Amino acid sequence: MAILLLLTGLVYRHYWLARPVGRGPAGPPVPVELFAQRTWSERPVLLLGIGDSITAGFGASRADLSYFARLVTNPSDEFADMRGSCLSTVLPNLTSRNVAVSGSTSIQHLHVVQTLPKQSDECLGLVVVTTGGNDLIHWYGRSSPREGALYGATWQQAQPWIESFERRLHEMIDLIEETFPGGCHIFLGDIYDPTDGVGDALSVFLPPWPDGLRIHAAYNGVIHRCARQRDNVHLVPIHATFLGHGSHCRQFWRTHYRRDDPHYWYSVNIEDPNDRGYDALRRIFLLEIARVLATGPDDGPSGSVVPSD
Repeated sequence: MAILLLLTGLVYRHYWLARPVGRGPAGPPVPVELFAQRTWSERPVLLLGIGDSITAGFGASRADLSYFARLVTNPSDEFADMRGSCLSTVLPNLTSRNVAVSGSTSIQHLHVVQTLPKQSDECLGLVVVTTGGNDLIHWYGRSSPREGALYGATWQQAQPWIESFERRLHEMIDLIEETFPGGCHIFLGDIYDPTDGVGDALSVFLPPWPDGLRIHAAYNGVIHRCARQRDNVHLVPIHATFLGHGSHCRQFWRTHYRRDDPHYWYSVNIEDPNDRGYDALRRIFLLEIARVLATGPDDGPSGSVVPSD
């Protein structure tokens, strides 16, 4: 019996408690030729970060390892497959500004966007946004659910807050567009799920939330609809990319098990990525920006770019 209990404890520790982070690159490959062949644009370009702690870079072990910083330039110890693959390589007149605030919600993001200074007609905006995640997770079930802090809400309770989030997101997009009269592209990330689609909040040390996955899916539905409905809003698939790298990363029987990289991409606070998670984020944002800018035709005010010869 003692041996059986010991083996059960070891199995439980290995598959449920141990969450190794792994080493080396994380996330999809980025074709080096996108950054080696030509300049994407000679225009003045502002890379603007808006949102919560993910875009602010909370949880990265160094400031230059956040996804936003890595979009701009490579860190000194960059992985071999990503050296030179950054926006400053292909956009010689690039500047950057990050107004993301750790712990902020979509309500606060709207206020931030309302204060943005208008840019010149010559400037192209590249805007990276993560929003909505803190609306869901705050305040971890320690208070009654409310708008901007839905944790523990029932599906019925959440309905007006989901609708408000959709209206607020479109208002944010309208205001960002007004900030860039010369055109902009908005790269909007959806919201990851550290339970890997299982929905067992206890696995990430939070109180049970029976309707959590359903409400989470509704928030992501809002983000996905926004990207479908607006030509200059482009979805960045954070949710799909991070599935299999959360609390069940070692459980090979799960639907989203990642045999090639069965490791944990979240920091100790659950809310934010660790360094490898930020590497993966950098790659999926960069791939979407490259898809839009590296080969797109010039269509004037909308902000698409003709690559230079």
